[in-house]
Formats: sequence, C-alpha cells, structure tokens
Amino acid sequence: MFRVYRFQNYSWARFRKDISAGIVVGIVALPLAMAIAIASGVQPEYGIYTTIIAGLLISLVGGSFFQIGGPTATFVPVLLGITMVYGYEDLLLAGFMSGVILAMMGIFKLGAVIHYIPKPVTIGFTAGIAVIIFSSQLQTFLGMSNIKDGHILFKLKQIFVQLHTISFASIGTAIICLLVILLVQRFVPQIPAPLVGLIVSSIIATLFYPAHVQTIGSTFGGVPSALPSFHLPEITWSKIKILFFPALSIAMLGAIESLLSAVVSDEMSGKKHHSNRELIGQGAANIVTPFFGGIPAAGAIARTATNIRNGATSPVSGIVHSLFVLLVLLFLSPLTMHVPLASMAPILMLVAWNMSERKQFKFVLRAKTSDSIVLCATFLCIVLTDIAIGMMVGLGLSILFFVFRMSKEFVVRKGNVELQEDEATHVYTLKGPIFFGTAKQLGALLAKDLPKDYLILSMEHVPYMDITAEAVLSSIIRRCKQNQVKFILAGLQPQPLELLQTTRLYQSLDEDYIFSSIKEAENFAKQLELKSVETQVNES
Repeated sequence: MFRVYRFQNYSWARFRKDISAGIVVGIVALPLAMAIAIASGVQPEYGIYTTIIAGLLISLVGGSFFQIGGPTATFVPVLLGITMVYGYEDLLLAGFMSGVILAMMGIFKLGAVIHYIPKPVTIGFTAGIAVIIFSSQLQTFLGMSNIKDGHILFKLKQIFVQLHTISFASIGTAIICLLVILLVQRFVPQIPAPLVGLIVSSIIATLFYPAHVQTIGSTFGGVPSALPSFHLPEITWSKIKILFFPALSIAMLGAIESLLSAVVSDEMSGKKHHSNRELIGQGAANIVTPFFGGIPAAGAIARTATNIRNGATSPVSGIVHSLFVLLVLLFLSPLTMHVPLASMAPILMLVAWNMSERKQFKFVLRAKTSDSIVLCATFLCIVLTDIAIGMMVGLGLSILFFVFRMSKEFVVRKGNVELQEDEATHVYTLKGPIFFGTAKQLGALLAKDLPKDYLILSMEHVPYMDITAEAVLSSIIRRCKQNQVKFILAGLQPQPLELLQTTRLYQSLDEDYIFSSIKEAENFAKQLELKSVETQVNES
C-alpha cells in the first residue's frame, strides 16, 4: 500500500520543508485534537492518540500527497451521540466498523461518488454541522456544567433557562483565548494562533484565578504521557447489528470530508489525489486506531491547507506532524493539566465559523433557484433533525428537481418539413434524454391514432435513454406490429443503441427499417409512398 511514486526525486531540501510544515501542522493539530475529543464526550488524550496513529497511517497509505488526517470537528455531533447512547467502548467498535466500510468503498472504487453530490447539499451539510458544533460549545464558553446533552434546541433551551449559573471566570478565559487567536491571526499569521491562545489563556487563568475554572486536570485527571497498550474492543454479532448504522454514518461523513479535503488539496497544490486509494487509507487508519484508544479520523481540510501553505512537498510532512504530536505527548503532557476547558470552546467555535461556507451559502440563497431550496432543506434538516436525514433530504430534492428540469428539456415534435404528414405516414422527432421522468411523454404517442402505413421515429437528438424509456418504446413497436404499421427508426445514438441491443429490442426490428439519419428515413418513406401510388394507378 505504500506508494513510492509520491516520493520520487525526493531530496534533502524537500525533507527540510516537510519537517518545517509538519511541525507547524502538529502545533495546530494538538489543541484541536484535545478540543474535538472533549466535545465528542471522551478523554482529551484519545484525540491525541488519533492524531498520532491515524495521521501517520493516512499519510503513509492514503491517496493524497498532502492530506493531514486526524479527529475532525465534523464528527463531533455523531461521536457525541454514540458516546452518550452506547459508551466509549462501543464507540471504538463503531470506529473500527467504519474503517472496514471505508476500505470496502475504496476497494469497490466508490471514491468518485463524491463528485456526484450536488454543491448545495455539501454547502448545507458543512454549514449545518458548523452550527451544531458552534452551539455545542456555548455551555463550555459560559462555564455551565449542568447542561444535559441532547438535541440542539433542547440544549439551547437549557442554557437560556440556566443563564444564572454562568461562570464569569470561564467567560473571561474564553474571551482572552478568542481575542489572542484573532489578534495573532491578524498580525502574525505565521504563528499557530490556537496554540498561542491556549497558552496565554491558561497562564492567565493559572496565575490569577486557578480555582475558579475547570481544567483538563480537574475534569479528566490530566493526559497520560504514553500511548496506550493494544486493546481489542469486544466484538459480538449483536453489537455489530446495533452499531452498523452509526458506523455507516461515521464512514459516510469520513468519506465526504476526506475526499473534499483531498479536492481542496489538489486545487491548492496542483497535484492529483487518487480517491479510491484515499478511501482505503482512511479505512486502514480507522481500523487500526481504535485498538489504541483512538476515535474515528478523517482528512482535515484546515490542517491540510495549513500543510500546503507552509511548504509541504510530500506525505512526509504528515508523518512528521504525527511524530511531533507523539513527542509532545511523551515529554510535555503534564502541562496540559492546567489548560482550562473554557479555552477549548473558542478554538472549536472558530473552526465552526471557518467551515460554515458563509459566502457560498449567501451566494446560493441569492440565486433564488431550486438549488436554494435544496440548500435550505439540507441545512435545516441537519440542524433540527439529524445529519443522515439532512443528507437524504438534500439528495432526494436534488434528484426530484433534476428530473423536473430534464423533463422540460425533452420534446416530442410531430410532423416534418421534408415529409408532409398524412394519414399514411406520421413522423415524430424526439429531442432530449428519455428516462423515467420523460418516458410518459413518449408513451403519450400510444394514446393517439396510429398512421395507416408508416411511423417514423427520429432519435438523432436523444443522447440517453433508460430501461423505462426502452419499455415504452417496446410498447410502441408492439402496437405497430399488431396494427400492421411499419416502424421506421432513424438516428439512433450510441448509448440508446447499446441499451436496445442489450435488451434485444434492437434485434427484433426489421433491418430494412433502421436508418442512420432522418433524411434517409424520409427518402425511404417517400419511395414507398410513390411505389404504393404507382401500384394503385396500375391496378386501376
């Protein structure tokens, strides 16, 4: 699985660039890993384990040159729900199962599917998840510890009712962290702003009001300074059945985010990723990571972009990023005890803000087309119901609107200037794709009287037809035979021809009545009409 071609012409100069980029990305990834783990309802070290193990495997095995893998904010709503309902052990099993699903998707070459998801659906998807992530951090930002987990509206109602329990120390810490991050991003963007914000706010909280804010140490007991030993989650058939749909949700989210990240990487770097290998790499990472306590991982768009901007030249930068986080875990993990939980909230809030695709959301809304409806429906369903439901609604509406638009493109025109229509001959020219959404218009031919002698069907402008259209065409041909009307077919394009040959309908037609163009069919019909007239004259 290790792809040597990604390291061709590798040099010491490129290695230095990769080390530099990897360290920067590692610094960025460290606070995010802990914040995402905490937001997912698990210990902060599990996010670090995921960054180390999954990040390493995704860089080694995946199909992208610059993809940085690890825990991502997109997973937070799903992982938190699984943790609440099934617990941490079953979360590991669901992660393992999602890895198997991802690997199978890659093996069966489903990586290109991402290109067929409509843009309004992906925008609504990311914006909806951004809202969920942002709102989930409000209680931490406000220092409220007695808020029960649940649906977004349920949590917001609790926060509003219990506003009197807010902690001003937590709010102050979160605001300090937020301001530092914004200032660093504005004036010294070369420095990893989240880490600076985390350090500054932690120092201030420790020096001035150490007993008034919850920290990683007071809440979780600190972060162990070593990787956990290999642990095999309990795997039973009953658990597999129960966790299949949660695992499928994780796999689909992981596939979408990872492949979108790889596409962004391609646009920024000019390199091309291999989508199926990327899915296999993501699958391998999620299969292995749970055995070491890690949560599900995916390609991270922001970290991948940071990797490229800092001069990465190969997957080595991703490997360095994982090894850097490992060194921090081994030698600096005791320092994490003093990190306030409130400092984590603005980090994830800014991640949510940046991933919300605000400009594209506004652009699609202003278009006031069917895409605007798809966008709003996807967004609202994800926020108010469930991520899976939102995606299904968005895709379903996209398909319905597409069918509606294509049905308008299909035209059946009767008559032709080259051949005057009469009772003996009818000419029908078809334009546009014929499929289940437009076949009804073609079937309307059956409701009309058939000509006396010849029915000419021109398909020169029909690029595509499906099995529903084939069935309707078969009915027309059968009715023509029953009424002894000659069926003439003209201008059959490659895809319709292949379909009709596969279903054997083409072979049932008289070869003398199949023509490559409508002109040939018209001339043939004229000759037949003239012969018929001559025969009638001679007989009289």
